Amino acid sequence: MFKPKKRSYGFRKAIQEPSWRASTLIPVATAVVTGGAGFLGSHLCDYLLAQNHRVIAVDNLDTGSLQNVEHLEEGDTFTFINHDLTKHIEISEPVEVIFHAASPASPIDYARLPLHTLKVGSYGTHNALGLAKFKRARLLLFSTSEVYGDPQVHPQPETYWGNVNPIGPRGVYDEAKRYAEALTMAYHRQQGVDTAIARIFNTYGPRMRPHDGRAIPTFVRQALEDKPLTVFGDGSQTRSFCYVDDMVRGLYALAMSDEHLPVNLGNPTELSLLEMAQTVIRVTSSKSEIVFEALPVDDPQVRQPDITRAHQVLGWKPEIGIEEGLRRMLPSTEREAESVHV
Repeated sequence: MFKPKKRSYGFRKAIQEPSWRASTLIPVATAVVTGGAGFLGSHLCDYLLAQNHRVIAVDNLDTGSLQNVEHLEEGDTFTFINHDLTKHIEISEPVEVIFHAASPASPIDYARLPLHTLKVGSYGTHNALGLAKFKRARLLLFSTSEVYGDPQVHPQPETYWGNVNPIGPRGVYDEAKRYAEALTMAYHRQQGVDTAIARIFNTYGPRMRPHDGRAIPTFVRQALEDKPLTVFGDGSQTRSFCYVDDMVRGLYALAMSDEHLPVNLGNPTELSLLEMAQTVIRVTSSKSEIVFEALPVDDPQVRQPDITRAHQVLGWKPEIGIEEGLRRMLPSTEREAESVHV
């Protein structure tokens, strides 16, 4: 296997020094965030700027929103580029790290955009890796727990190969991410590109679209409107929910590391969706009831990350519990609901 050369400078060295030394002795490292106007990408932009990085956010706004980055002023430290990553991209300045988050990520979105989901997972990842190779930058692929499909191993370690239906309604997203992982490892092994892979489990927090179809934003929206909370099946299927601040810390730690193999990032606390709905009602003091509807095709019955490697390799584990995370999320969700009704 070709071994990529270790750089003697760059963003990882910069963050290992005390902040005052990094800011005075080492040039600001430039980070590119594809999907930078999305839920997770925009929070990452905030975090990178707080770590004194220059940030270039790239997004075609298919599922992202300029509202997520409107608080970031264009200038020396932040630039937004409206670009479809399935097309070739060029950036003139030096780049030290690329966070490749671009992709539809909710069932509603990849059902609406199946071909684009496959294209951004393939062409988009190819273009992001090509940019990383040209710039000699490290690339962190935002993969997903969906690569495990409807798992038969519980909790899911990185060594599990998954149980995925490639032709089901979720297959366009699952297989796009599995292909993206294979492509990333091929660029690393054959081209010597410095890469990492994060397998991201369910994440929630401010800036999630109320109607994006995922469990927590749907439950919160319904609860704030005192409407019935919709639970699919009997609600016994489980998920593990990680607050966005914890997730961003994990992503950054992985980018700073020398790890190349996939690493699970998520909160290992497992809840049934019925328990999650009941928790949302309690935290919001809602008068909502719970109603049950038919289970979607290929909906995973269990989902829980084994984060042993993340703890061993990165020293990372989530810190924010579900009720605290929901309380942090509520103010922004309430503002969005008010703006819709004005």
